[in-house]
Amino acid sequence: MVEIEIDGKKVEVPPGSMVMDAANKIGTYIPHFCYHKKLSIAANCRMCLVEVEKAPKPLPACATPVSAGMIVRSNSEKAVQAQKSVMEFLLINHPLDCPICDQGGECQLQDLAVGYGKSNSRYEEEKRVVPPKDAGPLISMAEMTRCIHCTRCVRFGQEVAGVMELGMLGRGEHAEITSFVGKTVDSEVSGNMIDLCPVGALTSKPFRYSARTWELSRRKSVSPHDSLGSNLIVQVKGGKVMRVLPLENEAINECWLSDKDRFSYEGLDSAERLTAPMIKQGNQWQETDWQTALEYVAHGLRNIKHEHGADAIAAVATPHSTLEEMTLLAKAMRGIGSENIDFRLRQTDFALDGQVTPWLGMPIAALSTVKRAFVIGSFLRKDHPLVATRLRAAVKAGAKLTVLNGADDELLIPGATRMSAAPSDWVASLSDIIAAIAKDKGIDAPAGFDKIKADAPGKTVAANLAGDGEGVILLGNAAMYHPQASQIHAAAQWIANATGAKLGYLVDAANTVGGYLAGATAKNAVELFSQPKKAYVLLNAEPELDAANPQQAVAALKGAEMVVAMSAFKHGMDYADVLLPISPFSETSGTFVNCEGRAQSFNGTVKPMGDARPAWKVLRVLGNLLGLTGFDYDTSEAIRDEVLGKGVTDLSAKLSNTSTIAAVAATFGDKGSLERVTDVPIYFADAIARRSEPLLRTADAQAPLAHLPVALAEKLGVKAGDTVKVTQGTGSAILVAAIDKGLPVNAVRVAAAHPSTAMLGAMFGAIHIEKAGEGK
Repeated sequence: MVEIEIDGKKVEVPPGSMVMDAANKIGTYIPHFCYHKKLSIAANCRMCLVEVEKAPKPLPACATPVSAGMIVRSNSEKAVQAQKSVMEFLLINHPLDCPICDQGGECQLQDLAVGYGKSNSRYEEEKRVVPPKDAGPLISMAEMTRCIHCTRCVRFGQEVAGVMELGMLGRGEHAEITSFVGKTVDSEVSGNMIDLCPVGALTSKPFRYSARTWELSRRKSVSPHDSLGSNLIVQVKGGKVMRVLPLENEAINECWLSDKDRFSYEGLDSAERLTAPMIKQGNQWQETDWQTALEYVAHGLRNIKHEHGADAIAAVATPHSTLEEMTLLAKAMRGIGSENIDFRLRQTDFALDGQVTPWLGMPIAALSTVKRAFVIGSFLRKDHPLVATRLRAAVKAGAKLTVLNGADDELLIPGATRMSAAPSDWVASLSDIIAAIAKDKGIDAPAGFDKIKADAPGKTVAANLAGDGEGVILLGNAAMYHPQASQIHAAAQWIANATGAKLGYLVDAANTVGGYLAGATAKNAVELFSQPKKAYVLLNAEPELDAANPQQAVAALKGAEMVVAMSAFKHGMDYADVLLPISPFSETSGTFVNCEGRAQSFNGTVKPMGDARPAWKVLRVLGNLLGLTGFDYDTSEAIRDEVLGKGVTDLSAKLSNTSTIAAVAATFGDKGSLERVTDVPIYFADAIARRSEPLLRTADAQAPLAHLPVALAEKLGVKAGDTVKVTQGTGSAILVAAIDKGLPVNAVRVAAAHPSTAMLGAMFGAIHIEKAGEGK
């Protein structure tokens, strides 16, 4: 440790630390613009100049390494004069438009100008003007004249997002931040640039000119999207969510948010919002009151139970529902006498039931410091954007990362090893890796692996997983949905045990772990649709987009006598009989359990829209109308405490990734038949995000393409931009073709969860492609 003195206070910091780090440690504030604790040092704003004893001139605190015995003065006359001079330079060209600037009231430049700026300017020449840029639907670059060239946005793109989408052109007063010619900013974490900008140069396009920061109420919440459970500050005005910002939590989302977490709030006020109970009578939808609607539902469920038995009633939820909602839904179904409930709508292999309660297997923060990582079946950047940033940081620090997936997606992680194989060959790929590890370590492979000869990719993964330091094997969303999920798990478990790594799941949604704890997994979802029931209760679920096989799900729903859709949005108008308006996360209290097993409770930030009500209250009343016991809760906290125990937030002890299923050797197929590789587009994974207008205008939300391997495209005579007919099961879709050099030769990539592909069959399995028009 090195001891230095700052403003008379002694402090010890590690060798190599900067003066700014030492000042932060003792709580001494040094004014700055370009410095940020999560970014590299640029030292280009010079606002942090301090006086260092024996130095001939002031030095930048952010870029001056500490040395033993150093004496620093941050507020001496010399230091303050230097800081004031820098401020004068910064303000020379800055426009005087604070009254109309969105950053007004939360602007670093405004704050520091009060302390270090002069009341008038000596500069009388004409100020420079920078032309506006188009950065896409999320970030506004309309007032780049305000930019002070701190380059935080540029460094964020390079270092955290992994892609340099903004850069600086020119020198001196001709310098300007811009995007590449004709390109927008398309990163899935781009919104963080808005937070990082210390002036009003980069602002939120959806929020622009809609409110002043001092008019907004700030309420804490938790993201309802991916499995991280990012902490949010929801800003409210007039009973409406106006903006969502990150609530800093180093253990979960650090100080970042994905764009889905940040901008999906725009979907809360969608024109599709359901604001009153509706009943279909004579094929006509009519609004009604809650009493009538719930009595109609209770009466219908009682009749179906009487006529067909309780087993004819099923309930499905999505893992974006709260712990409390899923608990009461499961309780209501069991009260009726039915075990037909599940929330794992995209899962197809349930052999691990009763053994595995999937979770990350380690703290989220530990992902930033792992030394060896193997990710299986994950479109990492789009499925879990902030996990990707942590693994990117780990690789920059020397970690070795390998990804096995159905497509060779660009991870934006230099040095990562990418393996692509058709989904039917994943178990075979893992078998090769097992054989390579067994040979390297001189240990016995599982029974049946004696004929498996490791190839080069298997040996590469084995080498990457060898060595010391914390290692982790992570199973992604596609691995959970895979028809051979249990075999993939068994192989991954063997690899983890053999290499001393931890085994974890990057579970797919905000409350996947909570769904298991709520007991909403009695019957598997595939059976609920493949063996059609007479009545279905849907909680936040849109099976035509959320199910593993939407064809099968919609057919079952259309054939049912009664379908009750509990949703915040109007959907399923062709198969539903009752629509019950329930509150999204912003209008209800509840709990999400994230991938690391951390329970995070939140309260509603605004009042429910129209006649919408929290789903747990609707289910409580429905339970009472059905004459069921144990539905007398007054608060959502009472339900949570009954399930988890009072005050319990760490639930990792209740979770397990260990199974008794043995790894099975598999060999590669003949690659003769085409099969589907399926991703769930980042902004179509849940009901709120898929209705957010700004997100729907991004590059990631454009209509899915049919991605073809090069050889198949040549065989069909298809070029990028041509239309092809994709057929699966009893459905087909006409899609625009794209050529993907990273696809396995026998795989076609077609996204799920989108209206243009909802008529297709299962997410995995055989698929047929032909040039559009040729099959007529």
